[in-house]
Amino acid sequence: MIKKIFGTFGTRLLNALVGFVTLWFGTNFLGKEAWGIGATVLVDVSLLLIAVELLSGSGLIYFTPRKSFSTIYRLSHAWIFIVTSFFSLVFYLLYSFFPKIYHGFVPEGYGIHIIIMILLYSLHNFNMNVLLGKERVGTQNMLFIIQFMTQLLSMVLYIFVFDIRNADAFVFSLITGYFIVNIFGFICITPYFKDRGKESLLATAKEMLGFGSMIQLSTLVTMINRRISYIVIKNVFGDAEVGVYTSGTQVSEATKLIGNSIALVQFSTISNMDDRDKAAAITVTFLKLAVVLTALCMIVICLIPKAVFAWIFTEEFAEIKDVLITLSPGMVFLAADMVFSHYFSGINKPQYNLYGTLVGLAITIPSIIILIPSYGIIGAGSSVSLTYFGTIFYQWRIFKKMNGIKTKELLPTLNDFKTLVESLKSQFFKS
Repeated sequence: MIKKIFGTFGTRLLNALVGFVTLWFGTNFLGKEAWGIGATVLVDVSLLLIAVELLSGSGLIYFTPRKSFSTIYRLSHAWIFIVTSFFSLVFYLLYSFFPKIYHGFVPEGYGIHIIIMILLYSLHNFNMNVLLGKERVGTQNMLFIIQFMTQLLSMVLYIFVFDIRNADAFVFSLITGYFIVNIFGFICITPYFKDRGKESLLATAKEMLGFGSMIQLSTLVTMINRRISYIVIKNVFGDAEVGVYTSGTQVSEATKLIGNSIALVQFSTISNMDDRDKAAAITVTFLKLAVVLTALCMIVICLIPKAVFAWIFTEEFAEIKDVLITLSPGMVFLAADMVFSHYFSGINKPQYNLYGTLVGLAITIPSIIILIPSYGIIGAGSSVSLTYFGTIFYQWRIFKKMNGIKTKELLPTLNDFKTLVESLKSQFFKS
């Protein structure tokens, strides 16, 4: 267990470092407008993938040990090609009859790239989730490394060998990375084709849709929250400001490693626990730890002078510092959100995660309408912080009502860290 968890953490840490290097290449050699276009393409793909992942998303981790591989393979791949074909048709119709609407969401000239990326991402996600379902965590981590390292190396190739200095360099590198990793991923799942079952495809599809719908609805609302800000910034200030804002969010989201790592231990501890009181107590301890560590990291990042950001990412990205300051409360709230979300998932109450994101959406819409036109990317960062505050406020009210926890119990104490150490020992070193 400890080897798998630290292997996964190490892989994510390496990915964060590679992401920082990629950001440096993008800001220094592509410029903020090209980087903004690339970010918009990536957000579009992430949003449209939600529909695909109803039958090929994280629910596969649950169903892989319970259903035959041939059944889930046929269902998932049929669904992938149906949804991809549907999006292709929608893009064609919008481009032909409603070009203004089409270009309001899709950067000009990148429609076909988005469709290709949806297909490649979907096939890759299927391979990764099946491997996790088979408990081949090491293999899954290796594929992840192949993907982001290939992406980085190909981006360098496109910039310096082919002299591509626009958004194509970033988008092409994404396509290259996912194309290569799909080859290796298919090789890894080949042995499972021998596993042929006789389950009803219709019954299995209904079961998988029911399991994944709540998770994907929550993800959809979260993506809408994010996408609205990009749309407003793009239409009011242009792609260049999207590039600066995206760069700021990428730097700030490095602190998500803390919340993700803590929430992973928390989830694996409470998901097999019948004692709700103990699960709540552990969650409060982990909540304090995630919030305190994330806050300390964000303080350090925000203390970095603006000149340093200008030196690293060029002068046109100096405003990253302003974005980071307004995003910093949101990153702390996000750490709390991850702990609460894993608690509700661990006790089989994922609907509260969906309700929390809906509360966030209700805050996002008016806040971006008011803040972004007046304050630009600083207003966008403030909107994110307000959104996550609303989400965790709702989650805290539900958590408090379910467990009778008092607000003063959120103050960190020495006993909390002792409890944390004991929980880690129990999780990592049990026989």
